[in-house]
Amino acid sequence: MNRRKSIEALVASGLGLGVLDQLDGCSELPNAIESTINHSVCKWCYSDIPLEQFAEHCKDLQIGSIELLNPDEWDTVLNKGLTCAISNGSPLGITKGFNDPKLHSQLKQDYMPIIARAADKGIKQIICFSGNRNGLADDIGLDNCARGLESIVKEAERQGITIVMELLNSKIDHHDYMCDHTTWGVQLVEKLASPNFKLLYDIYHMQIMEGDVIRTISDHKNYISHFHTGGVPGRNEIDDTQELNYKAIVNAIQETGFTGFIAQEFIPTRTDVLSSLKQGVEICTV
Repeated sequence: MNRRKSIEALVASGLGLGVLDQLDGCSELPNAIESTINHSVCKWCYSDIPLEQFAEHCKDLQIGSIELLNPDEWDTVLNKGLTCAISNGSPLGITKGFNDPKLHSQLKQDYMPIIARAADKGIKQIICFSGNRNGLADDIGLDNCARGLESIVKEAERQGITIVMELLNSKIDHHDYMCDHTTWGVQLVEKLASPNFKLLYDIYHMQIMEGDVIRTISDHKNYISHFHTGGVPGRNEIDDTQELNYKAIVNAIQETGFTGFIAQEFIPTRTDVLSSLKQGVEICTV
């Protein structure tokens, strides 16, 4: 089934009314039905578009999730038949995280109610961050993260939620961030030894920090539960204006047996930002 036929089937069943009118002049997404890749998008990259309106655009592009939302935004996408593949966590953000023991009490207070609400709404993943080093040795920070996350991850296990720490680059965008190499993140996953704690492998960030993206993904497939895209350099469109071959990367991800979400997290440079998003989805539909 191609994209138009799929939507015609929805219309025939009483769903998707009004969508066909938007299809004229649009190319089809290749192999969208057969692909095991689930598409998501980070809302912050499209902040000028109201969430409810953005959800309608995502449905037309066969994007099943809008992510990095706060709990008070979940219902807007859920009511549109979409999900939030990974939710925001503590409002402390990126620089203040689990490597600082002084923040453990606050972080626990932040995460416990979000876990409960996520379980109630069917949201499966919540993001977390290591925090910046601030002079702290990486091995000490690793131990601190494990201690701070232990009770939170146990609650996540009980509720069927996965806590996911994002790998970010500390070279360009997030200076001094601790979880800036896959090996460090893998060590933390192994230390916590829970199926409910995984890594968010941000392809853009890890290309900057360590490269060797396909081999790293293949070697550490069991530690990763989510992916983000982004063109290198610049974090813009993932087309041939940048150095990564995203079709090859997504093929490699699919070959690992991954069935989770790949989220577009690039900053569009075109006036028509949705054309950039559409292109990103097409590139990652393999």
